[in-house]
Amino acid sequence: MNALTDLPPFLVHYSAQGTDEWKRARAGVITASMFKTARERVGGLTAQQAELVAAIRAGMAMEAAAAKAGYKTKPKLTETVQRAIDGLPVGGFSEAAKNYAFRLAIERISNEPLDEGFETWAMKRGHELEPMARAAHEQHADLVVDPCGFVTTVDNAFGASADGLISSSGGAEYKCLVDPLRLRTALIDNDISDFMDQVQGGMWITGRTWWDFCIYCPALAGIGRDFTRWRVPRDDNYINTMETELLEFKHLVDRNEAALRGITQEHT
Repeated sequence: MNALTDLPPFLVHYSAQGTDEWKRARAGVITASMFKTARERVGGLTAQQAELVAAIRAGMAMEAAAAKAGYKTKPKLTETVQRAIDGLPVGGFSEAAKNYAFRLAIERISNEPLDEGFETWAMKRGHELEPMARAAHEQHADLVVDPCGFVTTVDNAFGASADGLISSSGGAEYKCLVDPLRLRTALIDNDISDFMDQVQGGMWITGRTWWDFCIYCPALAGIGRDFTRWRVPRDDNYINTMETELLEFKHLVDRNEAALRGITQEHT
């Protein structure tokens, strides 16, 4: 089955990753690789409160959730904590999020990437190694990965550079990491949480139910560790929270664009 059939509505931009066409398609679009930045807040929950909220949202009763989070007495549900339990954003946008929103507003107006599509060495390396990572994935998992390019929501507000789509229910993300910390965290600690917004974001946009997150590291080929794969299932609770926060971030981009165009827009 072609991976692009029988899916919830989304748009596919077939330009290869790294090309000028691909860069222009991304201009002004909130992309999955930046979802984590877009969701950054300051003045929000403490680490203990965040653990409490996560446990409650996972279905735990208050008493059990409080014990898991290390509370000695019944926790006080402040307005901020209750908003988080309800899946609503808490705190204000970080400076990184504000700067990203402003950049997107300019790109919406110009229809061009503000950085003129600047590509770091690591990004260039990733694009060059992607075909090899895809081939290793197909051999490792005995499946066919359809190259996809850039996919967006129908309103072109959100997008993801999906490295591949698999049958009608899966997708793929390849990382060719060179940062020792990120490699150690993933390969030794088995922790890929740093990439979860991007992975769940791909499933959110495409409607897929699972995503293969893969690390391709040719330097480890000598010990058979050049390719590592995690099958990540769709997490609708995670996606619902992420969607709420991303929509709030989109409103920030909208307000920036309106201000640049000299349009009065009511703040929400």
